[in-house]
Amino acid sequence: MTEKILIIQTAFIGDAILTLPMIQKLDEMFPNCIIDVVAIPSTKAIFDASPYVNSTYVMEKRGKHKSFFKLRKFAKELAAKNYSRLYSPHRSLRSSLLVMMCGIKNTYGFSTSEFKYVYKNIITYFPEKHEVQRNFDLIGYSYDDDSWRIAPNMKGQNSSVVQKIIARANNKRIASVAPGSIWNTKRYPIDYYLKVIDYLVKMNFFIILIGGMDDVKDCESLTGKIKDSIYNAAGELSFAESVALLEKSELLICNDSAPAHLGQAANTKTLMLYCSTVPDFGFAPYLSGSDFLSYNDLKCKPCGIHGYKECPIKTFECGIKLIPEMVISKLKENFIL
Repeated sequence: MTEKILIIQTAFIGDAILTLPMIQKLDEMFPNCIIDVVAIPSTKAIFDASPYVNSTYVMEKRGKHKSFFKLRKFAKELAAKNYSRLYSPHRSLRSSLLVMMCGIKNTYGFSTSEFKYVYKNIITYFPEKHEVQRNFDLIGYSYDDDSWRIAPNMKGQNSSVVQKIIARANNKRIASVAPGSIWNTKRYPIDYYLKVIDYLVKMNFFIILIGGMDDVKDCESLTGKIKDSIYNAAGELSFAESVALLEKSELLICNDSAPAHLGQAANTKTLMLYCSTVPDFGFAPYLSGSDFLSYNDLKCKPCGIHGYKECPIKTFECGIKLIPEMVISKLKENFIL
């Protein structure tokens, strides 16, 4: 019997990327299976870029699926596809309601899920583990200390846009830098990034700034101060194109945000800079050659799981005390060849 598997992952971009190793293992565990995913509009392209995903269905939580009746209609459409298994890494109430209304017999969810009793199989959620490990727990995949370190499998798109950007480096070593985040308290200070980039330029790197449309302004402030060996590609690339660019990059420096996980998909050495959040949340770069920096000697840190628009106590010491010299020292120690 061919297993038809439905994954519900309606979380943010980073969470979506870190679901890909789980999907890869499901494909190995159930040969010839069909795997479909329920995602949000902003992450559909991530699952579409996975070679293991058959179809991606979009749930518009703040749009057409916001009401209970529209959600129920969506659930009926999914139920008609006769899935044999359902796994939900996402732990929200809406996801649990969708699971309940789909009527799939073999369902798996975490012990921390809201309304968790809708799941036939409740899997213990270990907050001390990495997100990739937690997702492997969800599907029952056994791993040891290193076997869980599997890169998210996304097909990079080496488009003409990517090729033109890479050509700007003129054969210099490429370092990609992603200074943005949707949460202000996750953003390493721009003037600190400036000092780190200046060091990399002196080390004969060509800097490519990446991010979404919301990051264009911050990236422009950097290109305005460093005239040579830098290009602002923020807002120009899709997820698949970003992976292709990162595959050509020797290094990625970023905040605790989605680009870090794209870096892992590209198997690029990644240095993640933590401000208000901490590695213990389970989203640090985990592949060999990658690392992170975090100033933890603060009573106020972490102040939240996702971050805030502004520092709750107005000091932002978590970012300010992580001085550029510490980042440069880490680069010298572990990254610069």
